[in-house]
Order: sequence, then structure tokens, then C-alpha cells
Amino acid sequence: MKKKSIAVFTAAVLLVFSTRFYAQTGQIDGIAHIAFRVSNLDNEVDFFKKLGYEEPFSRSHDGKTTQAFIKINDRQFIEVYPQTDPPQQLGWMHVCYESADLNALNALLESNGLKPSHVVKAGAGNLIFSLRDPEGRTTEFTQYMPGSLHTMDQGKHLGEHRVSDELIGFELPVADLAAAKQFYTALGFSAEEADGVVRLTAPGNPDMRIELHSPRTVDQAQTLFLVPDARKAADEMHAQGLDAKRHGKLVLLRDPDGNSFVFLEGSPE
Repeated sequence: MKKKSIAVFTAAVLLVFSTRFYAQTGQIDGIAHIAFRVSNLDNEVDFFKKLGYEEPFSRSHDGKTTQAFIKINDRQFIEVYPQTDPPQQLGWMHVCYESADLNALNALLESNGLKPSHVVKAGAGNLIFSLRDPEGRTTEFTQYMPGSLHTMDQGKHLGEHRVSDELIGFELPVADLAAAKQFYTALGFSAEEADGVVRLTAPGNPDMRIELHSPRTVDQAQTLFLVPDARKAADEMHAQGLDAKRHGKLVLLRDPDGNSFVFLEGSPE
């Protein structure tokens, strides 16, 4: 009886870990990370530290850091890559979505006419595959695995002074809205278009906010975070010497390379 109770408890823990966003087979459950390429890795990591975020681990090659992981919460990260060759474009690189069953999602996307790469185990120990959007940008998909760097860091490096503990989405300029809408629909998103903006929702995470729009005056992606109090968030940023600009219930902030981050006041569901 005791062994059976332990087994049931263990199964329950694993189920909770793998189903944060009402996970179902073969669907996108949330955003795992957003990646940036930056001109100075140390400056970027320091920028996020001023927002209360910690760097739980990094990867290196030949004594040089090639990838830094900034922890937002146990399931969401910002990945930062240094520019190693001047032709490499700085800024927003890609988004990576989480799924509880990556092989099923891979098969589903292929059946929807997309051409995903094969599912492999990445250096951090999680399953991953990728594909290209209509503009050639990489889109990644991952499944957190037992023993990976991310899983082993559960409950750790959660800075008590994080200005936000949830990355809720992004806004992305696209050259061809129709093609982008078709692509994201094939990924499993529901899409609504109005006034030149495509708003996307995912069945596995209805609170995720993704907006696509035609290039405007500022042709730049924006990463969106949730905060309980915009005024308090702005004050905390100012206290750290950051040039945050508050407009009612949102706070605008740029990193050392000018990447745009928006902190929206609201309550988690």
C-alpha cells in the first residue's frame, strides 16, 4: 500500500509539471522562451538582473559564453546570444513554444502542410524541433524533459524582486499578414484580423497574447510581460537606474541594444 501511494504521488507531481496550460496531445501550451542576439552579453545579463531576474545556467564553447538563460519562472526564459560575427543581426531572434507531447505536435504540423525539422534532444537536455515562418525566421518548439537543465532548476533562481513573473506574449511586425495568418493557423492558433492586426490565441493557453501587424514607423518586435501594478513596476525600474516610461497601465522599457519590452498591468487568470 505504501509503495502504491508513493507511485500515485509521483505520477501526480509529474502530471502537474507537464500540464501547466491545460496541456493536450499535440498542441502548443505556452511560450517557453524568446531569444535575442545582443552586442554585449554581460550588459544584457546585467539589464535583466536589474529587473530582478537571475541567470540559472549558461552554455559555453572554448571558454566563451555562447548562450545565457534568464529565468522568468520555472517554465519561461529569455535566451541571450552574443554577436560573434558583425553580419549577424542584433535583436529579436525567435520564439520557442512549449508542448507536453512534442512528437505528436511535430506530426500534427507536418499533416497541416508545414515542414518541421526532426525532434531531437538539445544541449540543455530537452526535446526540440524547429521550422521557418513565411519570412524565414526560426520558430522553435520544446518539451521539458526529466534531468534537463530547466527541469533540475525547478523552484530555484526565482528572484524575489522580479518585476514580473510571467511572459505573456509578443507583438511582431510581418511583411505579409495573410501569409503569417495562414502559418500561425497551421500551428494551431485561432486568428482574428481587424484594422491591420492579426490577434492569435492558443487553445492550450487562452491568456497568451500574440499580435501580428504590418511594419509601422518602428519595425520592431515587442516582448510582453504581466505586472500587477504598472506604477510600482516603473518605480522599481527607476530605482535600478532604468529609463522606464509609464503610460497609464503599461510600462515601456528598452534594453542596452534598444529591444522593446512592455509591462502590462493586469491580473493572472
